[in-house]
Amino acid sequence: MAEAKTRQAWNHTASILAMLANVHRDPKKSRALRPADFHPHLRHEKPIITKVGINVLKQVFVDRRSGG
Repeated sequence: MAEAKTRQAWNHTASILAMLANVHRDPKKSRALRPADFHPHLRHEKPIITKVGINVLKQVFVDRRSGG
């Protein structure tokens, strides 16, 4: 229950911070900020993307069909 109260308080605070930041930003130099940019309870994790060669796709999709 205490965590829910702090989350609710941060929802309110983050909204006000985003509004203040957007009022004082230069629209030509930066993007509009969202409340999530200021909210400490929300995670900002980027998805992990692994680059592989085309031969991996061939092994998975083409060679699997012809093999059995």
